Amino acid sequence: MKIVEVRNFTDSELVAKKKDARQEYFNLRLQQQTGALEKPSRLNELRKDVAKLETVLSERRLGLKVKSRTAKKSAATAEKKK
Repeated sequence: MKIVEVRNFTDSELVAKKKDARQEYFNLRLQQQTGALEKPSRLNELRKDVAKLETVLSERRLGLKVKSRTAKKSAATAEKKK
């Protein structure tokens, strides 16, 4: 899941996806403890996804406006051309 995709979700979708990701992370941790985990890299993916979801929720709660990197890059190249 990319941060651009996460920023396009509504608040209710963010909360639901965060809940689902945390539940899946919990289940995978249990599988890891019992030795039944087939794809350990999924734990890192989920941990990062939860962090992205929480970041966007926090930004919205605080009322922060975040510009995308592509907008920053295009503005920087426009200034260099002048």
